[in-house]
Amino acid sequence: MHTLKQSVQTLAKNYLRDIIDIRRHLHAHPELSFEEYETSDYIARQLEMLAIPYTKGIVKTGIVAIIEGKNPSKKTVALRGDMDALPINETNEVEYRSQNIGIMHACGHDVHSASLLGAARILNELRGEFEGTVKLIFQPGEEKLPGGASLMIKEGVLEKPRPHSMLGQHVFPSMEVGKVGFRSGMYMASTDELYMTVKGKGGHAAMPADYNSPLLIASQILLELNKVFMQAEQKAPTVLAFGKITGNGATNVIPEEVKIEGTFRTMNEDWRAEAHAKMKQIAGDAAKQMGGSCDFRVELGYPFLVNDEMVTERARAAAEEYLGQENVEELPMRMTAEDFAFFSQQVPSCFYRLGTGNKSKGITSGVHTATFDIDERALEIGAGLMAWLALNELNS
Repeated sequence: MHTLKQSVQTLAKNYLRDIIDIRRHLHAHPELSFEEYETSDYIARQLEMLAIPYTKGIVKTGIVAIIEGKNPSKKTVALRGDMDALPINETNEVEYRSQNIGIMHACGHDVHSASLLGAARILNELRGEFEGTVKLIFQPGEEKLPGGASLMIKEGVLEKPRPHSMLGQHVFPSMEVGKVGFRSGMYMASTDELYMTVKGKGGHAAMPADYNSPLLIASQILLELNKVFMQAEQKAPTVLAFGKITGNGATNVIPEEVKIEGTFRTMNEDWRAEAHAKMKQIAGDAAKQMGGSCDFRVELGYPFLVNDEMVTERARAAAEEYLGQENVEELPMRMTAEDFAFFSQQVPSCFYRLGTGNKSKGITSGVHTATFDIDERALEIGAGLMAWLALNELNS
């Protein structure tokens, strides 16, 4: 007689071909954040084939489905998979290559949604074997502020029923397929978008007495911010970086203004607010000293992501039981960000990593690149482990 774990493992293996087909369909038909209409329809059809009840149209394209076991009101665990793709033109030469030019599942959200649908199949088949309810959340817009998670929460996704705990996973191309990673406590950073408009006085480049170059003012601002934020010790792990400068002049034309865009990331909410004010003051003072001005706008992004220690330690132990201790790794903190953080600050949660790389097969490209891909054997673990972790939470 199979144990429950063996039943999950067997079903994950049996359903692997179907889960691969689902992932390949999603990969070939990517849609950008908050535009996942065909993706939403496809996921709804998959749920209908399983006779799993769902609600569609949350934040336009989001879906919430419910799988009830015995005594469904006893406990609820939520599982999340995001659905959106990125504005990247895929260069992989594979049969499931993106058919939507300039759009690609380069961050693995096709894997996340396919794994969640796979977990749904497993849990739906085993619903007579567990007590409680599993809530499946297919989320739009992870890649775009203000983040689909925050909007789904505002529309009540965490209510009726409210989950006791929540789990989410993310592909990890630098980790070999077959392995997963966990970290308790603080895991990922908050993220904010920074927009500066630096103004000076334009003019003919050959007549320096007649202009005050905003390019030089902008350069001084960047140097000052770098010195204060990146060359000195901070109150929490911090990253301040600028990736875009636009000054529409020419070889002999000094523009009136320069626009700068960047990101600020940290792991302390008090320091985050303090740093915003500090950045604005430094930029404003530097510009004023050079006879210019700086309009500094901070667009608030995602908060830091914290993994609940009890939920994460239960998940880690369950993963070791499912995969073997040698296949479960400790993760370092990351300065990347994820809007699952909104869920983690509302419900005791665990956000873990799924190994998808395979160096021997050359599957090593990172996320957000035009050559990102996965070893599809990861989908068996992606679906099976998520189902197993949900069952473990319901029984804890």
